[in-house]
Amino acid sequence: MVQSRRQRNLFLAFCLVPTFILFSVFTLYPLFNGLYYSFFEWSGASSLAEFVGFDNYRRLFSDEIIPRTILHDYFLVVTKVVGIMILSTFFAVALTQLKIKEAPFYRIVFFFPNIMSVVVIGILWMFIYNPSLGLVNSGLELIGLESWTKPWLGSEDWALPSLVLPSVWAGIGLFMLMLMGGISNISKSYYEAAEIDGATEWQQFWKVTLPLIWPQIKISILYIIITTLNGSFIIVQVMTKGGPNNSTHVMGSYLYEQAFVKYNFGYGATIGVMILILSLVTVLIMQFFMRREKVEY
Repeated sequence: MVQSRRQRNLFLAFCLVPTFILFSVFTLYPLFNGLYYSFFEWSGASSLAEFVGFDNYRRLFSDEIIPRTILHDYFLVVTKVVGIMILSTFFAVALTQLKIKEAPFYRIVFFFPNIMSVVVIGILWMFIYNPSLGLVNSGLELIGLESWTKPWLGSEDWALPSLVLPSVWAGIGLFMLMLMGGISNISKSYYEAAEIDGATEWQQFWKVTLPLIWPQIKISILYIIITTLNGSFIIVQVMTKGGPNNSTHVMGSYLYEQAFVKYNFGYGATIGVMILILSLVTVLIMQFFMRREKVEY
């Protein structure tokens, strides 16, 4: 069907304008509004907001808790990227290459945590880490390692590492399916040719599978980074609320505390600007280091 230029433009406008409006309302407006209020001293409840210029930013650089929150966020980023990518890649290769009959069932099992609310996951793991009734301490006692039992979420040394396991557990399924999709699109002839050349299964993985699913791996890593820097505060709020003694505060949870607990909305907006800048810089740096020539097949 031949369409006039006017019809094509109307069709494009019909598709793009509603999306742009939603993007403006739910992304651009909060972004610029947060940047605006970062220059004000405002409780969030009062109709009066006092302009303080860069005072909130000076306070940000002198706040002793801020460096700790940044360190905690990047600790979660590194551990989640390593844990999720290793496990999701292992399970993706196993379920596609080993021809396991129960593969569809395992896909559902691994993906199940992704359909659960983060709040539900946090509450579930709070019970698992419970010092008296939790599965972790009970399991350690069962195998005779009573000296290893700890109040996991109540220890300044172990509270933050304890958040890694539920975060990794909840993220494996989604990225496993992404990698499985990439592996399934690889032609079997490549593996047959590699096998004829004498390549072992381990060599086939490094020389054939990994390079050809690199786009999916790259997207997965960037997605984990973005969601961790911007969304890890949820699991923190549910499981530890930043404690004990600020040992698990991340940037998002500290923002929540300042804005919605202490009613320092101006300072909370300033922390939000910091999160945005660090997220953008981190993603740009990772894209630079992960760039490579495209492998075609």
